[in-house]
Amino acid sequence: MVATATPSPLHAADEVVLVDADGTPVGSAPRLSVHDEQTPLHLAFSSYVGDGEGRVLLTRRALDKRTWPGVWTNTCCGHPRPGEPLEDAVRRRMVDELGLEVGELTCTLPDFAYRATDASGVVENEVCPVFTARTHPGSTLSPNASEVMEWRWVEWGSLAQAVRATPFAFSPWAALQVPQLDERTTAWL
Repeated sequence: MVATATPSPLHAADEVVLVDADGTPVGSAPRLSVHDEQTPLHLAFSSYVGDGEGRVLLTRRALDKRTWPGVWTNTCCGHPRPGEPLEDAVRRRMVDELGLEVGELTCTLPDFAYRATDASGVVENEVCPVFTARTHPGSTLSPNASEVMEWRWVEWGSLAQAVRATPFAFSPWAALQVPQLDERTTAWL
């Protein structure tokens, strides 16, 4: 099933947590000011949500996203605000991006980090722990059109196979995360 998104406001004034090579916070900066050709290392997160039936929710980034517009990716990603616990940031962004509430969060890839350059030259440079969760029973999706242009529930095995065969069709972080997640338990699905 593919669905289109419904509009809601962006959080352009958010600040991100700048970190050193060990992931220790060293300051903060406006989110929009740090994503450029020389993006400093900062804290982020990725998340994957299962439906309890072996499927994971994939999203396609909105065309007006600054980096990797129109690319299929994980369920939700974002940045914690200074002083905000990662789990709280994941839950906040799930609601902001998808109108979705999730159950227990598990930090499945706590040490994930990556650096990638978009075709426009904008660099992502993130320490990016990866969380997994299940949707709350009865929770419905209400995607923010400025974040998500499409979404789809897919079987985990199909996703893992697609990422192995065509990693270029996915965000660079998802292309790196999915094989690592595939090596772990998928009980969260």
